Amino acid sequence: MSAASSPTPALAAVQAIARAYAAADPAAAFHAIDDYSRASLAHALCTINRYDAGAMRVVRLYSSNPEAYPPGGSKDKAGTAWGRHVLLERRVFIGEGEDAIREFFDDHRAIRELGLRSVVNVPVVYGETCLGTVNFLMPRAEVSDNDVHAARLAGLLALPAFQELARQR
Repeated sequence: MSAASSPTPALAAVQAIARAYAAADPAAAFHAIDDYSRASLAHALCTINRYDAGAMRVVRLYSSNPEAYPPGGSKDKAGTAWGRHVLLERRVFIGEGEDAIREFFDDHRAIRELGLRSVVNVPVVYGETCLGTVNFLMPRAEVSDNDVHAARLAGLLALPAFQELARQR
């Protein structure tokens, strides 16, 4: 790359992730991971949640739409199929179409009003411990294998930020 050319959006986002980690800034890392993932997922909403295992609750750390989904918001997941699947079994959740979103999310009306029709929720796991989730919601109803792979990569990219936040507690 010549000095006169500017980096692609994906490369710029990777550089932003690197800068955030060099500065030990989890919030900046989450924002940069959202930007990096947008190139492949074309998502309309990204949220990143910390998992409180004792309360079986997720607490929002980051949102690409803080007006609709402000950081600090939380959702109780005790006794839910989603909580068992993602938080306890540590498996990626794929929700395709409005019926799936309605079945698994209490806030399905807000999701629908934002024009979102599919979701990929990725547990961020270290060892046997789920630290949180990285979540992407898209306006299209279908999720491709490539979408799932891109979302899983975002979860891996978020792991150092989750580890830093756990260390700070």
